[in-house]
Amino acid sequence: MKYFTILATIIAFGLIIYNATRLDFDNLFEGESIIALITILASLCAVALLQILRLSKRVDQKLKGRN
Repeated sequence: MKYFTILATIIAFGLIIYNATRLDFDNLFEGESIIALITILASLCAVALLQILRLSKRVDQKLKGRN
């Protein structure tokens, strides 16, 4: 699970970087720029969820070790 979350986080950051290059700052909310913005936002949400998953797994392991 640890490797999956790390790999998915790297892929999400790659998508953020790629879509940042696709932005047209003159027409930010038109055409391909809005799609790039939506994809950047979705990737940021995915990164946040993956970090929450990693943190919850770490807490779960510590609680199991305590018992």
